Amino acid sequence: MHIWTSERSHYLDELIQLEGRGKADHSCHACGDLDTSFRCEDCFSVDLFCRLCMIKSHQNLPLVTIQWQDGYFHPTTLKHLGLRIQLGDHAGQSCHNPKPAREDDFVVIDVHGIHEVGLDFCSCANAPSHYRQLLRGRFFPSTTTDPRTAATFAVLEHFHLLSFESKVSTYEFYHCLARRSDNTGIEPIKDRYRVFLRIVRQWRNLTSLKRSGRGHDPAGVDATQQGQLAVPCPACPQLGKNVPEDLAHVSSNEQWLYSLFLAIDANFRLKRRLVSNDIKDPGLSPGWGYFVEEGQYKTYLRNHADVTQEKSMCISHNAINMADTKLSKGLAATGVGSVVCARHDMRLANGVGDLQRGEKYMNMDYIVFSALSAFPSTPIVNFSYDIACQWHKKLWQRVLALPSQLQPNHMHTAFNFFVPKFHIATCQTNFSFNWTPGVGRTDGEAPECGWSNINRIAASTKEMGPGTRREVLDDHFGDWNWKKVTAFGRVLLRKIKEAVKAKTEHRHALTELEESIKQSDLGVASLTNWTNEVLAWELDHSNPNPFESRVTATMQAAVRLELLMQDVQDLEDRSSVSLHSVVTPSILISTGLDIEHAQRRLCADNGSLGQHATNEQRTKILARSNSLQRRIEVWTEIQVLYMPSVSQLHATNATGLNQSRCPRPRPNSVKPEDFQLLFPSDICSHAPCDPKLLHIEWSLHFAQANDALDECQSHIRLRHQLLRFKSQHLRGQGANTRARKTVQAIDDRLVLSHDKYLRARSALVCLSRHVDHVGRPWGQTLGTAIMPWIWLTHGISSHDSEGLQDTLRIEWCKARARHNRWQEEIQLLLVEMQRVLAFLAWEARQWDERATLRMVERLEFAEGLITYANRQAAIRRALSASFSGMWRDVGALGMLKLLNLDIGRASAVKVTNVPALGWRTMAAHRWIISLQ
Repeated sequence: MHIWTSERSHYLDELIQLEGRGKADHSCHACGDLDTSFRCEDCFSVDLFCRLCMIKSHQNLPLVTIQWQDGYFHPTTLKHLGLRIQLGDHAGQSCHNPKPAREDDFVVIDVHGIHEVGLDFCSCANAPSHYRQLLRGRFFPSTTTDPRTAATFAVLEHFHLLSFESKVSTYEFYHCLARRSDNTGIEPIKDRYRVFLRIVRQWRNLTSLKRSGRGHDPAGVDATQQGQLAVPCPACPQLGKNVPEDLAHVSSNEQWLYSLFLAIDANFRLKRRLVSNDIKDPGLSPGWGYFVEEGQYKTYLRNHADVTQEKSMCISHNAINMADTKLSKGLAATGVGSVVCARHDMRLANGVGDLQRGEKYMNMDYIVFSALSAFPSTPIVNFSYDIACQWHKKLWQRVLALPSQLQPNHMHTAFNFFVPKFHIATCQTNFSFNWTPGVGRTDGEAPECGWSNINRIAASTKEMGPGTRREVLDDHFGDWNWKKVTAFGRVLLRKIKEAVKAKTEHRHALTELEESIKQSDLGVASLTNWTNEVLAWELDHSNPNPFESRVTATMQAAVRLELLMQDVQDLEDRSSVSLHSVVTPSILISTGLDIEHAQRRLCADNGSLGQHATNEQRTKILARSNSLQRRIEVWTEIQVLYMPSVSQLHATNATGLNQSRCPRPRPNSVKPEDFQLLFPSDICSHAPCDPKLLHIEWSLHFAQANDALDECQSHIRLRHQLLRFKSQHLRGQGANTRARKTVQAIDDRLVLSHDKYLRARSALVCLSRHVDHVGRPWGQTLGTAIMPWIWLTHGISSHDSEGLQDTLRIEWCKARARHNRWQEEIQLLLVEMQRVLAFLAWEARQWDERATLRMVERLEFAEGLITYANRQAAIRRALSASFSGMWRDVGALGMLKLLNLDIGRASAVKVTNVPALGWRTMAAHRWIISLQ
């Protein structure tokens, strides 16, 4: 590789030269006609042909050569038939001084198989070097000195695309070609696998250099800057490219339109074994792509190896708390950390780095600010990170330890922090995309989409050396970005259609809610206060958060304590009416709820025994069953004192009164877990019942429902974290089996909590017909949910409970936030459309300038430089034209009305291709639209 690196610039030059027509004589190679426009990409020759000669020469072009012998066709080679491939400027003709490959042994790897060919180099006085002769014949040589193997450009291009789409490894592809050549093993194919590995690696490097314009730079390949080979996001704000270089003229109310959205995440599937090292395999593009420069990165890590990671107090931060306990035996990297564009899911230059022992702050800080260094003077940066609520706390103290070139100017840039989901309630409100202005409908989950694509090559990259692995991942990240670029037309169009529709729906929902609230004077005053509160919080998060409940939820333990205190007060006042010396009505109902929960637990545990339960397990279940039976007998004896009708109901076997969706007890069963306890809510519609018992049961069931919901939320979060940990870290049958058992235990607990909630809700529905209580709805809506109809029928009354008014305030704040986020999304999408077109125009101009940037002597090479630059510029302009065509009817979506633009009789809004640097002349750069 070291020898090849010294010749890499010449390789790149030859590839670019092939973009042109080659030699100065442009006449037809067969007939001499000057009207030549055709060259076959599959032939060994790069000669030009006229249309008629091209048709004639390819009428009987064989793909595979076979020979009739012994009554059937045998495979043979053109070398065996005497064909010699002549390289040099007189390809296809005789050479006066031909020189066969060493020992006349030359192997060509092609799409159709692996072939032995007779190949002659030109040894004339002015002949180029052997590897250059091969490159000009569209063969990629295995080495720069005396090559004996080459791969055709066709097979390299085929494998390159195939590896992106199917994630096929080089090993699998090469051996597929070998079997395509001989699937019997009778005549083994010469093994060129390691040679092909080296060729593919060099091809990846050269194509990335070529596509980023490095071959057009007079300074050469070695002058490549950090991150210069990465495919940038055209929709993100790039100063001087798709937004003005100076944003000082932009008002504070419009700065959010120039926000940069970054999503941070780690992937622990992209491990690397402790094989090779940076000395043996340093890499061909150090820091030129998506990975950070390894030398500086590891120096920083060594200098801060003694820094202790602080623990997290958030429920979802196993990534932090377990950073020092990751299994790293035999691994050089336990995974990678990454920064992507949160709105467009594109990898950022120098935004990927290896993790040595988990997701440590010092690793992630370096990676994040390496990527951010490419965006100087950005007014607002929005970070999305699943541990942002902990990561941001001492961030600026840690930033001071970073290299000076990575330290941002956080005095002139506003940094906001968000968490995607599955966090404690405080994180969900204080760090939520849904409730924060200026972020549109960004969800922060972009990295997960990219990981699902790249994880398919984790098994093959795990065994690679450090440099090769970084180059392969860089190559796949680049292809991912390019596919994103080409899809911007339809993706942004789909998003803006969805946003316009959603904005309209949420506007109507918010209007209806506000009209309902304004039906009373108290509602009008409350709405004014709520508006002031939410505006104050949006300006300064240190103010009270209007999205948080200010009424403490009633829990079962608190209600039981309150009922017992009421019993004490009744005894002191001598007003207690208890039919039992020890068990009061509140104790009766609360004990019954405990027994009911014990029934559900016993039923679930008994059902999980299976057919192969041990005697010890059966004994424990039987002991619990006997104990439960005795508790039920004691409880029912006291129950009859307060509810005499239950004895008759039990005697007539009328136990089908439970309306819960939980599993119904079996009336004919004698098992204690199937015995129906008959609470007041079960019989109040069929038999008289003490109102005091009804009120007590209401209070206990209301609190039980809150408890059950909290348990469900906790179990769901824990289950999510366990599944994520299992997916990222656990491998092997044993570890996965144990993890599945743990997840199943959480699922069982979730089912029990769910059943408890359903039972409580069913009881509350029955009791609501007999007691004067109304409960508030439970649960929270998402950013895409429409306001439930129940809020539109109530408004605000002085008779409403504090809890109901608090919930109504929260629901109004959420409805307002949902509407505002969709309106912001439309504005962001319009600006992003313009930025995409402006960036493509800027890239086209860059390629136009590159065409003549490098001065060369050979005309054929100059033509290659110009041709390739023209083609790249044409691609950008074609993409821009395609996108503009897709977006020409954006105004028909109702954008004028939704953006509240005062434009009189304007008929449409059309995104136009305004030159990026010409925006200085546009007053304030409002919405970057033209009216027609």
